[in-house]
Amino acid sequence: MSRVQLGAVLSFGLMLVLGGGRAEALPGQTTEEVGAWIQAHPTLRPASGEKLLVRKNDSAAQRFTFQASVLAPGKVIPAGDPSIIRSERLSIFDMINGVTRNRLDESLRVIYGLDVYQDYERANLVYSYPGEATAYQARRRATPLMSALQGELRTGNRYAYWTEIAQTRNGSAYAGHVVVFLKSDLNKLETELRNR
Repeated sequence: MSRVQLGAVLSFGLMLVLGGGRAEALPGQTTEEVGAWIQAHPTLRPASGEKLLVRKNDSAAQRFTFQASVLAPGKVIPAGDPSIIRSERLSIFDMINGVTRNRLDESLRVIYGLDVYQDYERANLVYSYPGEATAYQARRRATPLMSALQGELRTGNRYAYWTEIAQTRNGSAYAGHVVVFLKSDLNKLETELRNR
C-alpha cells in the first residue's frame, strides 16, 4: 500500500472515530473512498475480496446484500464518471421473518447513521406506487412466486431514496430494498417507475 493510500485510509478511519463512529452515505464519493468505508464499517464486515458488493447469507431463506454502484438506479445507462459512486442499495430477503417498511428503515439507520436517517425521514414524497386504484389489481395478479411491488421515491436535502417491498397475494413480504442515490438521478428513476 502506498503512503498516499495509507494516509487516505488512516484519515478516513480517524474521521469515523472523531465523528463518534457515525457512518455517512457515500453517493458522490469515489470508489476508493466508498471501498474504504465499506471495509471499515462494523455492520457490513465484508468478506475477503468483497469491495463494493457485500453479501451475507444466514441460510437460503435469509440474505442481506449491500452494493455501491457507479450506475444510477433503474435501467442501465452509461455512467458519467466511472470512479464516482451514484447509488448504494441494501436488499433484504427473509422468508422466515419477512420484510417490513420498519425493518428497511432500521437497516438504513444502522448502515448510514442518524444524520442520513433523519434526511430520509424528513424527505419529501415524490412518487408512491401502486396507487389505490391499482393496488387491488396488483395483489390479485400476484401469486406465491410472483409479487406485487409497493414502493416510493423521496427526495431529501442530501440524497434521494427509493424503497420497494415485494408482496405475495396473501400480503406476505419476503423481499425489499432501500436505495440511496444522487438527487440528480431522481427524474430518470421516477420516469422509469411511472412507465412500468
